[in-house]
Amino acid sequence: MQLPKLKSIIEGLLFAAGDEGLEVKQLAEVLELDVKYTASLVEELKAELKKKGRGIQIVEIAGALQLTTLPAHAPYLERLAASPTRAALSQAALETLSIVAYKQPITRVEIEEIRGVKCDRALQTLVAKDLIEEKGRADAVGRPILYGTTKSFLDYFALKGLQDLPDSSQFEHEVDLEEETQLLFGKLAAKQMTMDELEP
Repeated sequence: MQLPKLKSIIEGLLFAAGDEGLEVKQLAEVLELDVKYTASLVEELKAELKKKGRGIQIVEIAGALQLTTLPAHAPYLERLAASPTRAALSQAALETLSIVAYKQPITRVEIEEIRGVKCDRALQTLVAKDLIEEKGRADAVGRPILYGTTKSFLDYFALKGLQDLPDSSQFEHEVDLEEETQLLFGKLAAKQMTMDELEP
């Protein structure tokens, strides 16, 4: 396989891994390459991103490689986070938020096992809207991030605490995603969840 394609695949894998990142060994296993060679490809990709003035970089955090934005762009990212948007949360984001609310603290993998599909984008949306946040790391292989709801979540739903969530004991099944989502958001059916409303 040609070098440009390998580097492109590495970039895509790191993007897909999100804030959990990937170790060089994991990349090597996926690519079916030697670990040292894979590490050299990562270093080359790092240098290329910097040389071309790209808006992303590869950093190593707690032994895992992650794609991140540049610190110099922080002011613009803050403006983006603060800018109002009329887009309501998608069904995927609502389902993900419901799972986090009832099962927290919970990892991305555990959420995906319940939903049956990937949820990286939904998690990113919920974090960006300050409805969920990192609550620590799970004591498991790779130390995956644990997610939980925020004070903004409680404020938005007018809850004093998580104990005030609608009672889930009425569910017929241990995990009934559709019922959980309807129970949590049913009373707000007429209310659009937008950044305008979420802003203090």
